[in-house]
Amino acid sequence: MASGLKTIGKTCVFIDGSSLYSTSRNLNFDVDYKKLLEYLERETGFLVRTYYYAAIVDTEDYSPLKPLTDWLSYNGYTLVTKTAREFTDATGKRRVKGNMDIEIAIDMMEMAPHVDNMIIFTGDSDFRRAVEAVQRQGVSVTAVSSRETSPPLIGDDLRRQVDHFVDLNDISKHFIRATDKRDSHPNGRYNDSSFDRSEAQVLPASRNSGPIRM
Repeated sequence: MASGLKTIGKTCVFIDGSSLYSTSRNLNFDVDYKKLLEYLERETGFLVRTYYYAAIVDTEDYSPLKPLTDWLSYNGYTLVTKTAREFTDATGKRRVKGNMDIEIAIDMMEMAPHVDNMIIFTGDSDFRRAVEAVQRQGVSVTAVSSRETSPPLIGDDLRRQVDHFVDLNDISKHFIRATDKRDSHPNGRYNDSSFDRSEAQVLPASRNSGPIRM
């Protein structure tokens, strides 16, 4: 198991937003996404792009994810979203289905010819085949999740397949978010006053991708 995210060459990062959120919450901390991006830029030899994936419930109500996704889209992340589907299960409970696995796997395959390394923030073993496919193209893959939760959030199949595994708890000190009583969002905890409005707003169910840095 690697102790950090040091890479040499061009690196692309893929963050499964739901996975990172649940893992950090299980480890009892909130992520400061500004610090996270700064940490990734320091650790990688050349950071080509940092993707963040989120499924958003498309209702008339205000989305609790909107402050976070707005902030990310204005501040250096490539935001990929899609509309989640709401349904009621057999017990009458409201459920939300919004898996982003296909979007992540497609982007991994598209970016493989352009980078030397990939860092994926997920523990889902469903990505094992996608990881294997980009490895065949010469890409080194690091997975970031955790074994220190109960149960462990890193799948055994994924951990065996990747070139390196980094436990989120081992690197969390670099991007733990300090509590701010003014912030109201339970997921990202960003408010409007922190937004950098220098870029156009990204609407839900859209992709905001800049050119590949070569």
